[in-house]
Amino acid sequence: MADIIRDAPIGQLIRFVTRNRVLQYPEEEPGFQLPESYNTALNSSVPVPIKEKTLDSEYPSRNESEANLPPSLLERKQTSETIRSVNSRDDLEVALTRTKSREDTQQWTEDRLQIERELSLERSKSIPLAPTKTRDGNILVDWYTTDDPANPQNWSNRKRGFVALIICFYTFAVYSGSAIYTSSTFEVMSVFNVGQISASLPLALYVLAYGIGPLFFSPLSEIPLIGRGPVYAATFSLFFILSIPTALAKSFAGLLVLRFLQGFLGSPCLATGGASMQDMYSMLKVPYAMTFWVSAAYCGPALGPLLSGFAVPVKGWRWSLWEIVWISAPALILMLFFLPETSTPNILLRRAARLRKLTGDNRLMAHSEITQKDLKPSAVAIDALIKPLEITIKDPAIAFVNIYSSIVYAIYYSFFEVFPLVYGPMYGFNIGQIGVIFLCVLVACLIGIATYTSYLYFYLIPDINAHGMRAQEHRLVPALICVFGPVIGLFLFAWTANPSIHWIASVIGITIYAAAAFVVFQCIFVYVPMSYPNYAASLFASNDFFRSSLACAAILFAKPLFDNLGVARGTSLLGGLSVLGVLGMWALWLMGAKLRARSKFAVA
Repeated sequence: MADIIRDAPIGQLIRFVTRNRVLQYPEEEPGFQLPESYNTALNSSVPVPIKEKTLDSEYPSRNESEANLPPSLLERKQTSETIRSVNSRDDLEVALTRTKSREDTQQWTEDRLQIERELSLERSKSIPLAPTKTRDGNILVDWYTTDDPANPQNWSNRKRGFVALIICFYTFAVYSGSAIYTSSTFEVMSVFNVGQISASLPLALYVLAYGIGPLFFSPLSEIPLIGRGPVYAATFSLFFILSIPTALAKSFAGLLVLRFLQGFLGSPCLATGGASMQDMYSMLKVPYAMTFWVSAAYCGPALGPLLSGFAVPVKGWRWSLWEIVWISAPALILMLFFLPETSTPNILLRRAARLRKLTGDNRLMAHSEITQKDLKPSAVAIDALIKPLEITIKDPAIAFVNIYSSIVYAIYYSFFEVFPLVYGPMYGFNIGQIGVIFLCVLVACLIGIATYTSYLYFYLIPDINAHGMRAQEHRLVPALICVFGPVIGLFLFAWTANPSIHWIASVIGITIYAAAAFVVFQCIFVYVPMSYPNYAASLFASNDFFRSSLACAAILFAKPLFDNLGVARGTSLLGGLSVLGVLGMWALWLMGAKLRARSKFAVA
């Protein structure tokens, strides 16, 4: 527990205030002995390993020779070669293991899979790992041993599960903060004398803002000097602080501005939560972690109206906004005290700084200090803002993924406008009871989790273990079936939302829609990084932006849509748009390999 607190934001603050005299790392404790392999590298006149790795290639392929692989500061794989080097102090020969990193390979590839299998076996032993010495004499700081406890991949299941739970709670708090406001809409109309579309703006702007935020915070958290923890802690602290004046807003304009800032500052959970899961879990295990993280984001908006629906009619419209404060407070406390840094480049960069201070030798450097020393902010901005747009325009597969996921997400948020039109006037539900209807999304999420994890456990992972990684389109197989669900669910809701038909029929339609959409999203979110590993982070951020932008619009156009067309025809129109998604998903499965072969961005 001490190491969790030390690596958490509050622990880092204590270290700063006490000048690192409290909550020390092993390198700072009296009696720390530098690993023998580092002493050998520092005192040897020859590079270690003798057969050097270069920093020239950014991404290796399976056909590249091992000599051309880039050195890494991340988890390393032992190879069959052992090299010998001379310790100049006493001429003692020391056998050093030449190693290869997880990050020397692209994610979601056969190479990564093989390395992780080797690493899984090596964690049961404590094998010293030799650092790499570059041609210019720098020694690249890495993990000390194969079971180094500082490596997030080596954390116990209990510790990783605890950290993942905090991230999921944080994500739920931010996402529930969007739709929790919907129960206050009618009273806001009365208090500020605005129309219903205007009264929906606090929800719409919140959703838009947490789509814009990832474009800025995602690349920021990938900078090794910053890492993920400071981005989480700083933005969520501001989110919590701003939630108080939001609940006290005296003008409608002030409410709009503060809700936008709330969404923007809450967005790092969307931008970086998945990356934190990938920091901790191997390629075969991370889909499970991602499933539960996505479920927290998926259920948050649905449970928001339930959390506020019964209280707002009694306590007033501000009550829903105060509930955001109460939900985010425990999430913030857990984050500040118990959420350690998971970014491997950041962890090793700070280790390198401690070793330089300990030894006084400036040759001890982190890999990121070398590869990113000339990184310009303009390059980061282009990769984050321009490149995703370019890929979306030029690549049909990504264009379809962004358009289809945006439509599904927009329909999801249109529920917050159509439910009051159906279950209030047609069935006589009050605001609290309408909030209870959203529990069907929670049920759908549980069905989706059970379906997708069963697919992983009983089919996909055994198939990978037996046959290796298949083509990327293989991951779309569950979506080929589930893509029909949104169409079926929407038409069922459209034509059973009628006072003459029991309300449970329309609820079943929404449940089918939400469960199927959950599985489709899981398949898409794996297909994208497998096909476009070099641009995965930017593409996810742009997908968040597209989804949130259309969802923002849907919140505003849903009421006029259903007022003019009626619930049946309006929802049928949305169901018709979902049919295009069926055609697109099957086309992507059939022609995806050809599209990737023609794309300059994808991996064939």
